[in-house]
Amino acid sequence: MTKAELVAKMAEKAGLTKANAERALTEFLKAVQETLVTEKKMTLTGFGTFVVEERQARTGRNPRTGEELKIPACKVVKFRPGKELKDAIK
Repeated sequence: MTKAELVAKMAEKAGLTKANAERALTEFLKAVQETLVTEKKMTLTGFGTFVVEERQARTGRNPRTGEELKIPACKVVKFRPGKELKDAIK
């Protein structure tokens, strides 16, 4: 599903215009990003939890040449689904 498809579905389900649904989605995404930057964790009860975790530096291998290379440490966002989402997917 693309962002445009999600906006259309939100507009239909909530009875909003597509412009208002797009603004709401954009602001929601900004809020999630700001929260993860400052607090490193965001929980949406029933849906799931977004967590920022540190990935350690490691040695990788170029699959084309077989050459070893250093992969630097970085931060990644992980998602852990909540119970309601897990049950809905089953």
